[in-house]
Amino acid sequence: MSHAVRSGPDARLILLLGALAACGPISIDMYLPSLPSITQAFNVSAGAAQGTLTSFMLGFSVGMLLYGPMSDAYGRRPVLLGGIIMYTLATIACAVSLSIGALVTFRFVQALGAGAASVLARAIARDAHGPTDAARVLSMLAIVTSIGPLLAPLIGGQLLLLGGWRVVFVALTLFGALCAATAFLRVPETWPREKRAHGAVLQSFAAYGTLLKDPVTWGHMLCGGMAFASMFAYITATPFVYIEYFHVSPQHYGFLFGLNIVGIMLGNFVNTRVVGRTGPLPVISVAATISFVASLYVALMCLTGWGGLWSIVAGLFFVVGVVGVLSANCTTDLMHRYPQNAGAAAAVFGAMQLAFGALSSFAVGLWHDGSPQGMGVTIAVAGSLCFVGRFLVRRWHGRPVSRTSVA
Repeated sequence: MSHAVRSGPDARLILLLGALAACGPISIDMYLPSLPSITQAFNVSAGAAQGTLTSFMLGFSVGMLLYGPMSDAYGRRPVLLGGIIMYTLATIACAVSLSIGALVTFRFVQALGAGAASVLARAIARDAHGPTDAARVLSMLAIVTSIGPLLAPLIGGQLLLLGGWRVVFVALTLFGALCAATAFLRVPETWPREKRAHGAVLQSFAAYGTLLKDPVTWGHMLCGGMAFASMFAYITATPFVYIEYFHVSPQHYGFLFGLNIVGIMLGNFVNTRVVGRTGPLPVISVAATISFVASLYVALMCLTGWGGLWSIVAGLFFVVGVVGVLSANCTTDLMHRYPQNAGAAAAVFGAMQLAFGALSSFAVGLWHDGSPQGMGVTIAVAGSLCFVGRFLVRRWHGRPVSRTSVA
């Protein structure tokens, strides 16, 4: 591929980037049905097992902060390959872990590598497409990326029957090796040398300071990040809420989980049809409002018990369904607000998303009492803060960016 910006979406590149970006989501979703089994295998509490999710989120967040400036300085391709190789090696270590502490540690390292694919898939898509197509491309990318998480819990439940939770990590190791080979053979360099930061990497990290002084950056991070936090409260809690509280089998859990992935895919499909006509900001406004209202509904159902399992499942469909829409549009708008620091912009957005997700996961783990209440309250708080982010974006978006911020 040439370094020139393309006039329209590149379907083959979108498929490749979507598969690579799925490393992180698949690594979370495939082993969700195994969480109750891990508590039994290591004889630990549910909160300790959920710590493997929290450590993954933290590692993912740290990795994204590192990879954005590194890719702005050295190019996308070498940083991407290094991250995927780290992911594969750490996944092997997860498979042979002998204690919950070791598993928590290696999950952190695994996520540190997986973060490369997530942040650089967005940056590469932005490099290769112009502003008009970027939001559509990122929504298409999210649809492709959603296919893996849609199937992952179903596959994870079956692997659990075949050989226990360690077999899940064996399958993830094979997936990581395939991703590494695919990236080496097929993913091109899209960030030309003349655009790279030729000074020290620390100069690229300085872009974070400028980004974090901008209220619009915080608005996007709250919109996209708190919607993501709502989703991770659901991801952390439902293996126990569905399987232990509502007595859903680990194999059937994957079908309920898949409903929400279908919601993400549907939301992104609608976004690809609408955003080209309206632009990202109106879509962000509507999606954040849906997230807010749906999160309050889920909290009410979780606290009162009205409607049982299916009332919670119905509300979560809308809470989770707008996550991809907000991520795609918030990332796109932020990267085009800071075009010379697109890698850093994607990284700081993605890192805060993951940090908010880790906090949400941690909060659910602290609350764990066998009921859906902790999940409901956490989702309500996150949805409310998402709506605050919508206000910041609408209030400050018209303020110009200073010249020094794009130098």
